[in-house]
Amino acid sequence: MIITTAMLTDSLQNYRYPANKIARMVEAGNIFPVVRGLYASDDKMPGYLLAASIYGPSYLSFDYALSYWELIPEAVYTYTSATYDKKKRKQFETAFGLFTYRDVPKSAYPFGIKIIKEGNHIFFIAEPEKAICDKLYIVPPVTNLLAFEDLLFSDLRIDRDAFERLNMEKLINVAELYKTANHRLLIRYLRRAN
Repeated sequence: MIITTAMLTDSLQNYRYPANKIARMVEAGNIFPVVRGLYASDDKMPGYLLAASIYGPSYLSFDYALSYWELIPEAVYTYTSATYDKKKRKQFETAFGLFTYRDVPKSAYPFGIKIIKEGNHIFFIAEPEKAICDKLYIVPPVTNLLAFEDLLFSDLRIDRDAFERLNMEKLINVAELYKTANHRLLIRYLRRAN
């Protein structure tokens, strides 16, 4: 369970010093601090369940989502998330893992997010097509289709077979929301391939 300081304070309103009781609960191992104002009831809670609560609004994307959807061969141990209008990258190093947050365009933010239920928890993650578009947003632009193909399959290590199984129409529709050189090249690349 994810618990905020406000929730704890409310449940401990009969105590004269709720903050002292919270400190004793942490010391006794009843709750586990994540970041300031946020606790977990289980010290083994997976970080992906905490990512949206640590900093938001946000959803898991970039390398974490690419790995989750098996679009890249590597396992990713940093919880990478997308935000909007924050203007700068944020990073939180916690006992539950390393969490990083980067902006994507506000116009693209709400599209292509999947809500996954796991037990009593839910988490938000970019669909495969959205994860690729988010990743292309944060890498330096390339100038032609040959360089773009190299960027996609060599530099970013996107698995070509997994890429070809994506919903190309959805990928084009999401890419159109970003308005960058990389996304224009992605659209050209997909239309040329079909």
